[in-house]
Amino acid sequence: MRAIRTLIFAVLSLSFAVAAQPVVIATSEIFGSLARAIGGEDVLVITIIPAGFCPAHYDLRPVDFLFLAKAEVVFYHGIEAWLDRFLANVNPEAKVVHLRGPWNFPQALADKAKAVAQALSERFPERAEVFSARLTGFLSALEALDQEVRARAQELRLPEVPAIVMAWQEGFVRWLGLNIVATYPPEERLSLKDLVELAEKGRAAGAKLVIDNLQSGVSFGGRLAQILGASHVVLTNFPGPIPGTVDMLSMLRVNAQLVFAAVEALHGVRVP
Repeated sequence: MRAIRTLIFAVLSLSFAVAAQPVVIATSEIFGSLARAIGGEDVLVITIIPAGFCPAHYDLRPVDFLFLAKAEVVFYHGIEAWLDRFLANVNPEAKVVHLRGPWNFPQALADKAKAVAQALSERFPERAEVFSARLTGFLSALEALDQEVRARAQELRLPEVPAIVMAWQEGFVRWLGLNIVATYPPEERLSLKDLVELAEKGRAAGAKLVIDNLQSGVSFGGRLAQILGASHVVLTNFPGPIPGTVDMLSMLRVNAQLVFAAVEALHGVRVP
């Protein structure tokens, strides 16, 4: 009964909102965050997949079909196998924007923000100047964060810290400047043999950190860190699941702070 009430409320809310604003759908909060930052009050942004969920592992709810049917613009990753077929049958007029590639470091995120702004401007040309101004503001904030994080990484001498990194966090960790000595895939593709081999590499390189990705599972990385006596740092690739990661900029900041805290603990004191 509760689920039915929730569905009815969502349907009614969307019906009222659509009368005033065009609907923009983001399959994940990554693109939802960017669409809100750039679209502002000019569009109604609805994220289908809850914060912290991987798009490849999500099952659509009935209300999601309604949202997609009403959408004027849809942003997606390309790993949502259900999307193209559904839109072709139900909402062929929607502008569908496939945003490929990584997003969890500044250059990649800037590219995604520009693509979102371009798509919104093409669909709603009367608001193009407003979208462009918001994009400029977002990119300025991203550049300031980039400079802040790089400065702190330099103070902490991150290139001197060896780390083993989950592959989906490699771009982020390279941005920070850590010395990556090995990477590993999602844990469902790993075996005991992989654990032994990575442990050997980690010992040989003196790995001090194991950087994990929340959405791909963290038990393998936790075990590896335990074997090495290294710090296990769990980061997120999606806004929401870790406190303070309310949007993409804050996600980058919090992830960086988690790494910095682990490195400070290795030094035994906070590096000024």
